[in-house]
Amino acid sequence: MEGLRQDDPARIGEFVTLARLDAESARHGVPERRFLARSSDGARTVVVSLPLPGTDPGRWAAEAQWAGRLTQPGFWPVAQLGGSAAFPWHATPYRPVLPLTVVLAAHGGPLPETTVRAIGAALAETLASAHVLGLVHGGISPASVLLTAHGPLLSCFGATRALAPEGLPRAGLPGLEPGCLAPEAATGGPVDAAGDVHALGAVLAYLATGHTVPERNEMPAGLRPLIAACLSRDPAGRPAPARLLGELAPGAAYGTLTAGTEPLSLPGRVVAALSEQAAWVLAAELPAEVR
Repeated sequence: MEGLRQDDPARIGEFVTLARLDAESARHGVPERRFLARSSDGARTVVVSLPLPGTDPGRWAAEAQWAGRLTQPGFWPVAQLGGSAAFPWHATPYRPVLPLTVVLAAHGGPLPETTVRAIGAALAETLASAHVLGLVHGGISPASVLLTAHGPLLSCFGATRALAPEGLPRAGLPGLEPGCLAPEAATGGPVDAAGDVHALGAVLAYLATGHTVPERNEMPAGLRPLIAACLSRDPAGRPAPARLLGELAPGAAYGTLTAGTEPLSLPGRVVAALSEQAAWVLAAELPAEVR
């Protein structure tokens, strides 16, 4: 979380912006502009997202509309759509949440293998349920995974599709984490379920090592074969999300990891960072001119 900059909007629709969700130092690979904001009457606090400069606003808005229809557990919900064709936005009621880039910074480095497995299993369960319905996220990265006290949520649905249509190279585009782009997607190929698995493997590698493209000997031995399989250059060689779930959380009952009924066991510094954010939001006041 970071204070507003001069070029940030003071208002988005009926909301007054309070802070950036993503610090400038962690914005690499963030496919949207995300703000903490509050309604002018002070009654509602939300996270508001805007397209990055250079993104086709119409395509971004269309992806946001699709995200608004998602009811699968494990997705960051899009509760409200607004704006114009040139300036679309969407909003979600606020809850304490940290992008994985901030999670590692708060922890001071890679997470313990048990935590990596817990987060990865919940994400695999989310993808398994989405892929069964033919839904592809298309933009999984450390910045698009938002961690709550009860587990991870996938945000930025359709970000890769909005930043560049199929057939155009995506490598090097702002807002996309290159290590998370499957080789076929980086060169303009389809954004599909196999690409989601590659991206999930890169996220697991990031959680375990601090890098989306780590050296093999950096990865914990217990995760090395699974991550390597996810990052296979051959899409057909990547495991299905259901298999990932079984390997990351053996014996876990399907549907329980994304239910959000039990707190996730997180390192103390990460829990403290979530609490500090919540305290800041509770104490934040609207600018004097709108009170």
